[in-house]
Amino acid sequence: MEDLLILVDAEDREIGYGEKMETHAKEQLHRAFSLFIFNENSGEMLIHRRAADKYHSGGLWTNACCSHPRKGEVLQEAVLRRMEEELGICPKALGDAVSTLRELGSFTYYHRFADCAEHEVDHVFLMCVKGAPLLRPDPDEIAETMWVPTEQLVKWLESCPEQFTAWFPKAFAIALIALPCSTERLT
Repeated sequence: MEDLLILVDAEDREIGYGEKMETHAKEQLHRAFSLFIFNENSGEMLIHRRAADKYHSGGLWTNACCSHPRKGEVLQEAVLRRMEEELGICPKALGDAVSTLRELGSFTYYHRFADCAEHEVDHVFLMCVKGAPLLRPDPDEIAETMWVPTEQLVKWLESCPEQFTAWFPKAFAIALIALPCSTERLT
């Protein structure tokens, strides 16, 4: 299936569709999402290191899952689809945890790479789980995964921002505010 991305205006209103690689090459504004998965039992956030041969940001750390909804696809459906495709987490296996999936907000960003750019309205989602679900990462997408204590992730991002994707700091800041625990100790 061809990945037709949803092109949007500055207000995130749908204005058309574009093929994935062409959209990035032309630096067109399009809709995207970032999913954070928080383990309430351990206080850890799931992150992953992108596969080294990704067309951009290869080898960098980022949130649990990030991608684009396809033409005609609702954001929440896209999040669950990519969670299964990238991480191997079957939504049905999560039971009640799927009901915790919620959109926290969005932001627009632009970041230029060697021969393309990310120009996205990125919708940030959070899912809270009790325990670590079984992961079966797609090696074409993900080099490795890690559950990191939230406090440690904050410090790591502050000390080594170059190890993370361009969108991660803004998306993570939105996710931190919504965590089901007090974030006062994190700042």
